[in-house]
Amino acid sequence: MVMKRRRRMTTLMLMVLGHLASALEVPLDLPQPPTITQQSPKDYIIDPRESILIHCEAKGKPHPSFSWTRNGSHFDVDEHPNVQMRRQSGTLVVDISREQAESFEGQYQCTARNKHGTALSNNIVVRQPRSPLWSKEKIKPIIIQEGVALVLPCRPPAGFPPPVVFWMDNNFQRLPQSKRVSQSLNGDLFFSNVLRQDSRNDYICYARFPRTQTIQQKQPISVKVLDLDAINDTMAAFYNDTDLFGEDPVDERRPTFLTPSVPSSSKMVLRGQVLEMECIAEGLPTPDISWAKVGGELPATRTSFLHHQKTLRIANVSEADAGEYQCTARNKHGSVGHAIAVTVKAAPYWIGGAPRNLVMAPGENGVLTCRASGTPKPDIQWAINGMAIENSPKDPSRKVEEDSIIFSQVQTGSSAVYQCNVSNQYGYLLANAFVNVLSEPPRVLTPANKVYQVIRNQPALLDCTSFGSPIPKITWFKDSRSGTLDAETHSVHDNGTLEIGVAQPKHGGKYTCVARNSLGIYENHVHLEVKEPTRILKQPEYRVVQRGRSVVLECKVKHDPSLVPTMTWLKDHSELPDDDRFLVDSDSLTISDVMESDAGVYTCIMNTTLDQDSASAELTVVEVTPTPPVVYERPEPPTDLELTDQKKRSVQLTWIPGDEHNSPIQKFVIQYEDTLHHHRGHWHNLTEVPGTKTTAHLKLSPYVHYTFRVLALNSMGVSQPSFPSKVYKTEAAAPDDNPTDVHGFGTEHNNLVISWKPLSGLQANGPGLHYRVMWRQKVMDSDWTAVTVANNSKFVVSTTPTFVPYEIKIQAVNDYGAAPEPTIAHGYSGEDLPLAAPDPVQVFVLNSSLAEVHWEPVPLKLIRGYLKGYKVYYWRDGSLHKHHPHHTEKQILTFSGNHSHGKLPGLHPYSLYSFNVRVFNGKGEGPPSATQQFETPEGVPGIPSSLTVTNTNLDSLSLAWQPPHERNGVLTGYTLKYQPVNSSTEWGPEEELALAANESSVTVPDLKFSTRYKFYLNAKTHKGAGPAVTMEAVTIMDEAVASRQVDIATQGWFIGLMCAIALLILIILIICFIQRNKGGKYPVKEKEDAHTDPEFQPMKDEDCTFGEYSDNEDHKPLKGSRTPSSGTVKRDNSDDSLVDYGEGGDGQFNEDGSFIGQYSGKSASRDTAEGHESSEAPSPIHAINSLNSFV
Repeated sequence: MVMKRRRRMTTLMLMVLGHLASALEVPLDLPQPPTITQQSPKDYIIDPRESILIHCEAKGKPHPSFSWTRNGSHFDVDEHPNVQMRRQSGTLVVDISREQAESFEGQYQCTARNKHGTALSNNIVVRQPRSPLWSKEKIKPIIIQEGVALVLPCRPPAGFPPPVVFWMDNNFQRLPQSKRVSQSLNGDLFFSNVLRQDSRNDYICYARFPRTQTIQQKQPISVKVLDLDAINDTMAAFYNDTDLFGEDPVDERRPTFLTPSVPSSSKMVLRGQVLEMECIAEGLPTPDISWAKVGGELPATRTSFLHHQKTLRIANVSEADAGEYQCTARNKHGSVGHAIAVTVKAAPYWIGGAPRNLVMAPGENGVLTCRASGTPKPDIQWAINGMAIENSPKDPSRKVEEDSIIFSQVQTGSSAVYQCNVSNQYGYLLANAFVNVLSEPPRVLTPANKVYQVIRNQPALLDCTSFGSPIPKITWFKDSRSGTLDAETHSVHDNGTLEIGVAQPKHGGKYTCVARNSLGIYENHVHLEVKEPTRILKQPEYRVVQRGRSVVLECKVKHDPSLVPTMTWLKDHSELPDDDRFLVDSDSLTISDVMESDAGVYTCIMNTTLDQDSASAELTVVEVTPTPPVVYERPEPPTDLELTDQKKRSVQLTWIPGDEHNSPIQKFVIQYEDTLHHHRGHWHNLTEVPGTKTTAHLKLSPYVHYTFRVLALNSMGVSQPSFPSKVYKTEAAAPDDNPTDVHGFGTEHNNLVISWKPLSGLQANGPGLHYRVMWRQKVMDSDWTAVTVANNSKFVVSTTPTFVPYEIKIQAVNDYGAAPEPTIAHGYSGEDLPLAAPDPVQVFVLNSSLAEVHWEPVPLKLIRGYLKGYKVYYWRDGSLHKHHPHHTEKQILTFSGNHSHGKLPGLHPYSLYSFNVRVFNGKGEGPPSATQQFETPEGVPGIPSSLTVTNTNLDSLSLAWQPPHERNGVLTGYTLKYQPVNSSTEWGPEEELALAANESSVTVPDLKFSTRYKFYLNAKTHKGAGPAVTMEAVTIMDEAVASRQVDIATQGWFIGLMCAIALLILIILIICFIQRNKGGKYPVKEKEDAHTDPEFQPMKDEDCTFGEYSDNEDHKPLKGSRTPSSGTVKRDNSDDSLVDYGEGGDGQFNEDGSFIGQYSGKSASRDTAEGHESSEAPSPIHAINSLNSFV
């Protein structure tokens, strides 16, 4: 017996990456800058038959507004009647039914902004596809000798996007391609050597433009391939039986490349794209092409060969694919190679992902990173709210360092969207990442009481997705707050996820996740259930079955009873054949009428929602033996259904089983039909009983018209259903249940909205279902008010007092009575604005940038709603320094919950501030407290506004500066430090000068000439010194040193070298001239001397010869010789021209190769000399060339 068993348990390890990589998401009910959520691709090719949709979707709080630019200028949607912007969206819909699509081509960019910042989309280039017509041309027929190489050009029109090229015949059938005949990447059709069967007059190149759904065709090309005998017969008819090509066919030859045509080439490809290189060779016999990478291996998983090995294709190119590739063409006569140097460049790509949003609390630090790479190295540019960061207002809490922005001690109001643009010559990346400064107590976003299920001995991951600012700290407890977790078996990830490495039944239960920060605490409960693994107890066994018989493969499984199993069978690792002979049961596979094709390996796979188990067995099919088979079939349906012991909510059903057909009945399935609430034919499973029983006690529901039927099941399958029983109608009754999810809340200050989840049809238990809605104020001895509501799940109580607690009850009632007494739910009527302001209010200045405000909480009865917290409005009236301008920009700090004090961070030193305090509830803010003022003490000054060099001398430098914008007090002076810079890593001794506060320039003496110095200047107040501004400057060079510089052009050795080079070049030119004049006289050359060709033959640089002539007379074609290996015949001016054999007319070939017509034409050179007095037919060799023959 051959048995193969395979077990595979699913794990949760892949989920770990999702848990750890999730970015911090700000809930949409909190203030936040815009985030682009959807945008069109950078290169957007439109369909000119449909409206243009340029997508731009964004989220934010408040919801952002949208605007567009086109080609760098503002695009006013209102000025274009055919353009609309979707509501609550930035998506543009362009109707091109009344205007040309090309008028909307261009570069678009979407801007989404709200009061917290501005986000930008990519530059979306909108272009229309184009499919230009094929240029008209007259293609002459091609007559060619068998065995010669041939290239049929395609040259499709340059459309956008480029077309897909293919070759077909007049019947729209693709032309067959092979190792000998193949299409190149540019669409040309290459023949390594032609055969007689290549003759046809319908070589047609097609160009398909997918975007415009058009196909264009080139004019058909006619090719006629002649063997040597046919050509000689044709020529003999006109040339006195002279064999023009001799008796020998085209020689077999070693390969040469048709493309590329040079010994080596280079190719550049971008990272991530597809690299395609081709080598197409001619030769006889047809060469074979092979590929190799010099000094390396081809990437096996990404490499493929197309067009019969002539094209090498490497997908998803990386930097490691750069190098030299060698293609080799080889046949029995030799080989030839071609080297391709591949360089890999890269458009910018992210390292570690795009910049992520940054959420910080006031006073926190953070870093925004934009890390990318590319070849060449890309440039990184930062912008804030769409404006270049160098042009944006200065922020002392922000520092830009190449690919990072470092934030320190951020303050409320610093929220913004930062754009990182990474670009090089091959592309760009644009990413938006917002910085959101919030003070928010923690909240847990994972649903409460979520149930996690895991298989025993597998890892378990429990989520605690939270949000808060500052970022909350997560703590886990089991069962109760006192239940600490074992550190050896439990670990908490940075994102708050609790991991249990190997889950055991003892780990099941209730877990509490606690999120806390400085503003509050939040608890959430989840539950873990540890399930038993799925096991196959009885595996399928090796079976031998006769053809035509039935076979049952058993696969009995044990699984956790709370999981729903699914059985799947495979044959030879593929799905079962779509054949009614295969019957899959819960624990077996039955194959009836077995055929020889049914033999193979069968695998049963038992799946649950959490894991699976599998086992396999082989089935062998043999020929039938004379032994009569035992027939196994599905059972006959049960009969004689009878209802007894009929009660209001139960009945007894009995039946008689049908024929088992040699397979015992395993169970009976009872189904019912409800003709009162559903259409006929809608059957539901009610219960199951073992196959040994013929009766079932059925529990029923009131107000249902039941009809029952029974199905029998054995190892071969399920029987047909029995005939239905008589209808059994249960009596109506009062409802058993009341509505759930009862809530009470207010939408106005004087109402109470009561809502609930209504009962289903079966829960009604009778006709006339309605609800008794009852409510009362939650005070002593208050009476219940009741109303009756039907066909609704909500009721509004009007004219209620503002924000008063209520008790609520909902009771279900039908025509037969009421449900049991309902439980009491609680709610509040609507809120209104608070009536009072906090009083008294005090302020304590802690230091030059921090103050603390204290207030007396507002009494709850005056808040008139759910207390949300307090807001402190404060603003800077101005600096205490007389030169500083006046400021009135207000800032708001929110303190959630019942606070009585709060700190105001980020204050300006040496300034006058005003503030007031307000309480707020769910409806809004109350009146402000009386406005008070306070002053902040002095602080250290800011960086000086500027530091410049005003004069440079041999041993001194003059400097000038401007005082700091932020003086933060009374300036007491300046400190200037400087030191020489010897190299990038060596610094000289540091000197220091103390300067008065009223000075704005100084001359630094006693410096070294031609030396770089670095200067540091900072300002001081009584509080201390501020940050320094730096700069570098260089003293001028000493003239005595400069005079010692030597000009190389005046040196004797240099002049002698140049003269020697000039003499050498002259000698080479003389030798080349002598070689050109060597060579003897030969007949053709004498003719040429007599009849000078009017077309001047240029001199070749390689061998100093003129035109196409060679010094070797053996290479000149003689009369009666055959075509040279190049496949072309040149005309000479010999008096033996074949013109003597004809008198005018155009020379042509018939389809059988015979030469028809007569030659005519005039020599251009003789026309010039003799005018019209004489005429001469051209050489027949020229006539043949005009037909592209013998190529």
